[in-house]
Parts: sequence; C-alpha cells; structure tokens
Amino acid sequence: MRIVVAEDLMLTREGIVRLLEDSGFEVVAQVQDLDGLMTAVDRSRPDAVVTDIRMPPSHTDEGLIAAQRIREGHPNIGVLVLSQYVEPRYAIQLIQGHPEGLGYLLKERIFDVAILVDALRRLTEGETVIDPTIVARMLGRRRRDDPTSRLSDREREVLSLVAEGLSNSAIAHRLFITERTVEAHTTQIFAKLDLSVAPDSHRRVLAVLAFLRR
Repeated sequence: MRIVVAEDLMLTREGIVRLLEDSGFEVVAQVQDLDGLMTAVDRSRPDAVVTDIRMPPSHTDEGLIAAQRIREGHPNIGVLVLSQYVEPRYAIQLIQGHPEGLGYLLKERIFDVAILVDALRRLTEGETVIDPTIVARMLGRRRRDDPTSRLSDREREVLSLVAEGLSNSAIAHRLFITERTVEAHTTQIFAKLDLSVAPDSHRRVLAVLAFLRR
C-alpha cells in the first residue's frame, strides 16, 4: 500500500513514517503543509493519505480541507485525519455526506501499530473509521430525555461499534457473537431510536452519528 504522510512537526512525521515502513507500507511522499499534500497526491496517486488536521498555513483545519479536496478529485484514495484533541464536530464534518474511505483518529492512537494498520486497511476498502473515544464522548452526553437509555448494555455496545464504522461481521468478531446476532441487535437499536434501517454501512454510520450529535 502506497501512503502519503502530511505532518508539520518533523519528529512526529518521521515517527509515523517509520511505523508505516516497519509495517510494510511504502511511503511515497512526506510533506508538512496543505499545498505540499495536494501536490504529492496529484503526483503520486497513493492508496491512502495520513494527515494531521492542523498544518500550515493556518494551523486550523487543513486536514479537513485536504480530505474534501481529495474526495472530490481522487475518490478512491483513503484519507486518515489525525487530531491531538477530542473534537466530535470535526469528525462529523469530515464524514458528512460521503463517509466511505474517510477516517478520524486521535493522534496518540496510531502509535499502536495494529490500530494504524487496521484503519488504513479499512479505509482503502471503502469503510469509515471513527475514533472510539469520539463515539464514547457523544454516546455519554447527558440529555434530558436520552433515547439511548432504552437500549440494553449489549445494544449500546453494538451502537458504539456501528458508529465507529465497523461492519456487522467485524462487530461479531469483536464481541465474539454471530453475525446474525449482530443483525438482530442493530434491528432492535434502529427501532428503539426511530432510525430507518439503512441498506448499506455508510448510510448506517451517518444515521447513527446524526442521532448521537443531536
């Protein structure tokens, strides 16, 4: 898998590159700002991009801007946006509309090589990746009338994994249950939360996140 890495801090960038190369990925370019990232993507046409959310010139949301531009110009390239802070609104902004091939993880998490490799594999297969800490923050918000209180502990567990972008088969593997059981849980969850049962995983993720951010 061919990767472009965008990170303005040299030591962090080199650390990410080292992790990727040690895991068998080919880093075809490493850049430090938005313009450099877009140039590298146009030239090398990588399988995926790993980018910090904040880079020059403004150090605000360049990673989100890059993801949007890459989605428009190169929809087959997966984009993993990294953030140092828990920002649910950025995660939602990233994936709204077309979540396939897009991911948002906390920067600290990618130094677990297994998580980084799994995220990139899923993104290049067109899946969605949302950091579980983001999902937990959204799911744990106190509301005056919280519809998630209708869910069993197992249903809340399944809901959080759906929001992270996992497929039914991946959820079954994670929870050591059958895929048919996962399907039954998701049907109950969507009914209790008055959500339509989306026909594909991407619309399912969008529906769940739309519910959680209300």
